[in-house]
Amino acid sequence: MSQPLRVVVLVSGSGTLLQAILDATAASDTAATDAADGAVEIVAVGADRPGIEGLTRAERAGVATFVVPVGDHPDRAAWDVALREAIAAHAPDLVVSAGFMKILGPATLGFVPVINTHPALLPSFPGAHGVRDALAHGVRVTGCTCHVVDAGVDTGPILEQRAVSVLDGDTEDTLHERIKVQERELIVDVLARIARGELAVEGLPARR
Repeated sequence: MSQPLRVVVLVSGSGTLLQAILDATAASDTAATDAADGAVEIVAVGADRPGIEGLTRAERAGVATFVVPVGDHPDRAAWDVALREAIAAHAPDLVVSAGFMKILGPATLGFVPVINTHPALLPSFPGAHGVRDALAHGVRVTGCTCHVVDAGVDTGPILEQRAVSVLDGDTEDTLHERIKVQERELIVDVLARIARGELAVEGLPARR
C-alpha cells in the first residue's frame, strides 16, 4: 500500500485549475477506504502574490498556504531559493504549476519534479499566447498538454495531451474556455495516474 502522493500547487490568479484538483481529491477522500493507493493529497498551495482567489480557494478547503513575492527579494535567484524553501517546508513529492505566472529557476526545479499544463499541443505554440498563436496559424485542432517543467519554455517531457477542435467563428476567448475544460480534466487524470504508479515522472521515485 503506497502513501498518498503529496502535492504542492502553485497559483497566481483565480485558481480554477486548483479548484478542479481540490474537488477531485475531496471526492476521492469521500469514496476512499483505508487504502492509500492512488490517493493525492494537496499539502499546500503557494502563490507569488497575496490576496488572490486561488489562495482563498485553498483556505476554504482547509489547505495550508504560503506567499513568496518576487519583490521581497533582491533578485530572481534569491526569490527562487526562497520559493524552494517554502515548498520544501511541506515535504511534497511533486509540485503542480497551476496558472503560476512566474518562470521557475534552478533551485526550485532541482528540488522536486514540477508539472504544468499548457493550452496547446506542444511542441507547437509554446509560450504565453498558445491559444492566440494557434488561431493565428489557422490550425483546425489544438488542445492542451501536461508536461514536466524544465529550464526551457514549455520544452519539458510531455506526459499527456488532449485535442480540442477549432470551430468556425472561434475567438481566443471561446477557444480558450473549451481548452480550459480539458485542462482541468487532464491535470486531475495525470495526478491520479502518477499516484497509482501508471505514469512515470523523472525525479519521482517509482510508486508501487
